[in-house]
Amino acid sequence: MGPCLSNGTGKQPVGRNPGNGYQPNHAIDHFYKAHGLQSMFSDLELTLSAKKLRARGIFSKSDPMAVVYKKKPDGTLEELGRTEVILNNLSPSWIQKIRIVYNFEIGLRLEFRIYDIDTKFYNIPVKDINLNEQDYLGEASCYLSEVVTKQNQQSTINIQNKNRQGYEGRLGTLTVHTEETAESKTTVEIVFRCTNLTNNDVFSLSDPFLKISRNAESGATIPVCKTEVIDNNLNPTWQPVYLTMQQIVSKDNPLIIECFDYNSSGNHELIGKVQRSMSDLMKLQTRRAGANFVVSHRGHDKVLKGQLFVDMYREIQTYSFLDYLSSGFELNFMVAVDFTSSNGNPRLPQSLHYIDPSGQLNAYQRAIVEVGDVLQFYDSDKRFPAWGFGGRIPDGNVSYCFNLNLTPHASEVDGVEGIKGAYAYSLQNVGLAGPTLVGKVIDKASSIAEKSMFRNNYKYYVLLLITDGVLTDLQEAIDALVKASELPLSVLIVGVGNSDFAQMKILDGVSGGPLKSSEGKLAARDIVQFMPMPEVDAGQISSIETLLAKLPHQFLTYMSGKNIQPLG
Repeated sequence: MGPCLSNGTGKQPVGRNPGNGYQPNHAIDHFYKAHGLQSMFSDLELTLSAKKLRARGIFSKSDPMAVVYKKKPDGTLEELGRTEVILNNLSPSWIQKIRIVYNFEIGLRLEFRIYDIDTKFYNIPVKDINLNEQDYLGEASCYLSEVVTKQNQQSTINIQNKNRQGYEGRLGTLTVHTEETAESKTTVEIVFRCTNLTNNDVFSLSDPFLKISRNAESGATIPVCKTEVIDNNLNPTWQPVYLTMQQIVSKDNPLIIECFDYNSSGNHELIGKVQRSMSDLMKLQTRRAGANFVVSHRGHDKVLKGQLFVDMYREIQTYSFLDYLSSGFELNFMVAVDFTSSNGNPRLPQSLHYIDPSGQLNAYQRAIVEVGDVLQFYDSDKRFPAWGFGGRIPDGNVSYCFNLNLTPHASEVDGVEGIKGAYAYSLQNVGLAGPTLVGKVIDKASSIAEKSMFRNNYKYYVLLLITDGVLTDLQEAIDALVKASELPLSVLIVGVGNSDFAQMKILDGVSGGPLKSSEGKLAARDIVQFMPMPEVDAGQISSIETLLAKLPHQFLTYMSGKNIQPLG
């Protein structure tokens, strides 16, 4: 690739804009907020080995092959890949790697099944082997998160039989090792230039900007990033854009590069578009060639005089989210629950706090369980601070930050089940009151995150705040979030019920732009993600995974801003 490669500038955290500070991709942020799509993932390779497998033959050892599946939400299994067959070996180390995509926000459960392959299948491709005709040696399962959070990205699990009965270790053990592919750690810095653009304005020149998108497997077009707007210029050169392989999927994936004439009304006019892969863009830079824009005209593509050039193409090796996790960084889960009276009497079925004797979870319980089930793997001790706000506690006072377990000095509970238990206990002993004030509970989470910074314990905190109402302290909440934006903290807000959540969209930055404190200070970075639970119930968003999708990006932005590198 010659001049397109990095010339030894060193590693930069993913998402960082070298030399200029972090520049957010507003187009993709807006798209994912609006449509609930994931923006970041990592390509991993699984390497498998086993020890002390069963010998099914009397006079020979087994000839094992491993098959890897992922468990889908409906409980069915989808095959991801197969290893090669290793002959006559009860402790195989398979060479064939299994490619898999890691999404932080998805609690992906993997299942591994091991078979002793019959000799008559030795000379056919493993993908064509009929598993029903092979001897079953056992199976094992784990969450992908359990493996990637280990410092060596390796986990050893016991192999069991199908009904999960039998003595531990009786059927052997399986070791799963993960490694991120090099592509997942690559960021490409590109400088785009255009010449001879079509002028769409009458009394001045066009104000062009570029929007880069990619095609999803579903056929939808997903925005990846956009450039700044350059006023009155038909031959613009934009500031560098930074694209990660996590965003564009692969170098050969087609990208749609559209040039628009900016209009303050938001109705930007298309000047033309080009479709090229990252590999194609690299060739344009090497050859110093241009690509002509096209527009649709009467059902056909009309080639324009205007051209797109790539003045710089540079690949930078980056630190990924998994680099931090596998080196010892942790995510610490925290929860705050709304106990204001607008939730309704908890003893009545129509209440948002009603606990159904049948075991069906209410919206608060669902948010706790679904977020907690993902985040718990990233916290080694699984002890989570949990608070309530807006309730009348047993001493008769209304508190806007009380320990959910109602003990005076210990807010931490054991695991997700501990949060659920403390929540149920508080519902029996705390009266619903109000108004809805969240500033104090955000400050409480911030104080924990701030103390952690001085102890150098390499934790990043995630506060899940669940509420049903309109905030009474909007500016106080904004002030608390602006302060928290300097700390290792993200705030996930789930809105339950049918209230007007317009204020939450302000906190999320969807409405009104970056948060500004009452003293005029802007938030250092985006730390808030809001999602209304009714959208999940209505099927408008697939799951609460959407709420978690931005966390790796927010984590990396903080590490970049503080110049913190993975341990070791």
